[in-house]
Amino acid sequence: MNDDNGGRDRPGGGEFRRERSRPVPPDGRRSPRSGRITVPAPAVRRRRAGLVVVSFLSVLVLLASGTSWAITGWMSGALNRFDVFGGLADGDRPEETGGLTFLVIGSDSRETLAEEDRTALSVGSTPGRRSDTMMLVRLNHERDRITVVGVPRDLWVDIPGEGEEKINAAYSFGGPQLAVRTVESVTDVRIDHYVEVDFSGFVGVVDALGGIEVCLPEAIDDPKARLDMAAGTHRVDGAEALAFARTRATPRGDLDRIDRQQQVLSAMLNQALSSETLSDPGKLTRFLDSALSSVTVDEGLDTSTINQLAYQMRDLDMSEVTFTQVPIADMDFWTPRGDVALLWDEPAARELFADINADRPITEPSAEPSAEEEEKDPSPADIRVRVFNGTGTPGLGASLDGALAGAGFRVPDAASDWSSRDVPATQVRHGADDAAAAEYVAGSIPGAEVVEDTTLDGEIQIVIGFNYTTFNAPEVEAPEPEESPSAGDAPLSTSTARDNICG
Repeated sequence: MNDDNGGRDRPGGGEFRRERSRPVPPDGRRSPRSGRITVPAPAVRRRRAGLVVVSFLSVLVLLASGTSWAITGWMSGALNRFDVFGGLADGDRPEETGGLTFLVIGSDSRETLAEEDRTALSVGSTPGRRSDTMMLVRLNHERDRITVVGVPRDLWVDIPGEGEEKINAAYSFGGPQLAVRTVESVTDVRIDHYVEVDFSGFVGVVDALGGIEVCLPEAIDDPKARLDMAAGTHRVDGAEALAFARTRATPRGDLDRIDRQQQVLSAMLNQALSSETLSDPGKLTRFLDSALSSVTVDEGLDTSTINQLAYQMRDLDMSEVTFTQVPIADMDFWTPRGDVALLWDEPAARELFADINADRPITEPSAEPSAEEEEKDPSPADIRVRVFNGTGTPGLGASLDGALAGAGFRVPDAASDWSSRDVPATQVRHGADDAAAAEYVAGSIPGAEVVEDTTLDGEIQIVIGFNYTTFNAPEVEAPEPEESPSAGDAPLSTSTARDNICG
């Protein structure tokens, strides 16, 4: 099973039931480390698989299309609810910022799955319950931009009251409340709403949409997930989409999986917002039924809040949904107990979450090159030169060949004779796009003249004339030694939902 990782995840201390208003039953269990009460999950058949926010965000962005006002009351009633924030002390939490941040979690529990469902979906039978997937979804103050930050399940953090652990253990120790407390404490971002994705309907969601398109830069062969997919673009149904989004059989493991999950989410958003889905009442109903059956939310996400969000987001476009993931500094951190976890790049992560709190876009347009950069001299290594002897003096061409090569120019062909032996002045000949390079070369040969030759493309020709005396190798500044960059020096990798659509 893909999510099994040789003991890297410690089984959690208990499980949680999401109910609308029932009191906690007396047979709850306690975490062996903290004594926190946990409650066994109800024994119902659910296809729980740790994917991502597909159902929730598909519904949220579908609302933004402005076509679903009539169903928001029914939708709110169909959602499962859980009191997530009641036990959290407001004074110990980050301040409100005006934007809305959702913590979206998918659980990896298999215990409520029938054996045939586990086999059909290739999800194995690992005991315990963890947050298999965790994402922060930020809706900015103006409600015109969504930022989705993937949080790797194996991130090594300090869990309040439990000590250092992988971040996915917070859910197993203390349910939604401890998961929220942990994420708030390590990111300093206030969580306004909680969404837990119950993927009993995930396969049905994809199938209700008529399948989705996914694309791979290189093939994946994962026998455990029953996934054998060649590089390229594929139309997949629900079961195939589930395997595609859950496999970790790639070089970067969980980080690659986050990228694929974001691609699946983008494809679902694109399909959910397509006219085929919106204009077909049957398809729209099947999609919403499947999506809503998969979602549990906090009690504050009521009908009025959903209606308000739908109105505020009515003009949201796919290009305004941006994805990234927490910057990682070490993918092979050995924990004190001897298993492998991930360490984030703290300076880069702090900058990312500060941008989110301030509602700053995490993607900025590329800076235009400065005038100084545009006027920078060419480099000899970038210039291809061929030498011709136009004087008849033996050895002159070979001598200049050697001097040019010694100065760092590219000299792939040996010097040869020009068509005539009476060239009066040395010529530096160039094509239409290589005038700057020709001027640079001519500056090293006293008395040389620059001549445009439209038959040339990408090559500079030097025709030695009778006025040739010497070649002065250009002075090239030695490059400054490169410092070994920290992971935080690398640019943040981002994409939009529109970018993630295949083709």
